[in-house]
Amino acid sequence: MMHKNNKNNNQIIYFNEDGYQKLYEYLLNKNHRDYGKNLFILVDDLSYKYCFPILISYLNFLDTSHIIKISPGEQEKNLNTCIFIWKNFEKFKANRSSVLINLGGGVITDIGGFSASVFKRGIRFINIPTTLLGMVDASIGNKTGINFGNIKNEIGSFYHPELLIIDPNFLKTLSKYEIISGQAEMIKHGLIFDKSFWIKLTKELDDNIIPTQNLIYESILIKTNIVEKDPTEIGLRKILNFGHTIGHALESLFMKNPNKKYLLHGVAIAMGMIYESWISYKINDLHINDYQEIKYFILNKYSLQEIINQLSNDDINDILLIMEHDKKNENNKFLFSLLKEIGYCSYNCAVPISLIKESFFQVKTNH
Repeated sequence: MMHKNNKNNNQIIYFNEDGYQKLYEYLLNKNHRDYGKNLFILVDDLSYKYCFPILISYLNFLDTSHIIKISPGEQEKNLNTCIFIWKNFEKFKANRSSVLINLGGGVITDIGGFSASVFKRGIRFINIPTTLLGMVDASIGNKTGINFGNIKNEIGSFYHPELLIIDPNFLKTLSKYEIISGQAEMIKHGLIFDKSFWIKLTKELDDNIIPTQNLIYESILIKTNIVEKDPTEIGLRKILNFGHTIGHALESLFMKNPNKKYLLHGVAIAMGMIYESWISYKINDLHINDYQEIKYFILNKYSLQEIINQLSNDDINDILLIMEHDKKNENNKFLFSLLKEIGYCSYNCAVPISLIKESFFQVKTNH
């Protein structure tokens, strides 16, 4: 089956049965097969209920591993949850030879990877993402992280998994909303790097809720191709932040406000891509036809107009305050990744705060 060897960071990606076979061989070589000794599996309530049985059906000896179970949701991606994970490591005598398997969505792979990266200065971990967002984005690229002070991914590290296993069968356990959330990152990959992929997505995502394995694979290849060229985000990799500067701020706003419905990561990024496409049109030469094509495809696909119209002036001011904490900022400037055209993205683009604020009103009023 398909696999991808990322030579720069040793991340190896396997699909389906091939992935489970490689996991078996890896654990056998590391002397972890017998009774799951020194093996830990991080899950949340949902991935334990729906996905753990699938994993065990392939590798039944994993049933004897130490299971660390947390609650689902972005709100769990914090230091207190890390402490809970580390206490479990201590309880079951984890050491530098231990291996953590992260079985879940982006929250699990993010917090599991971070917890592994700092425990005893780093233990090995394996990612088995169970959501579309986890498969095409969160589990790829060696970034780990947790939220801090209602700021997305404020604390984290670069630390790579030993293996990444993609099993699209897990997607059958997800809601339509979660699938659509993951599709947003696939859309981003086409917009920033591959126009032909964008065109393919605009046709095929209209007809299919769960993307085909080939589309998932293409999306993964785009991200790994970018990460290979810039593992620690000093240049090209910054284009992956398109839609995320405003998107992360939106996500943080909805996360900290009890009066607002929780906004999934991918939906926040979809909104961010609309705003940042308008900014790209204003200052980065993105053609107005490209902006309108992007805007109306995403608006229609995600039914976002109602959420966009409900953002108040106070909300917009709060978003701007949250954006001041963005890691990409330098010398008190808001730095964005902006589209030059569909399939090509610039990075380190300084955007005045007045233009950011204007983008909210323009997208709201220009139906």
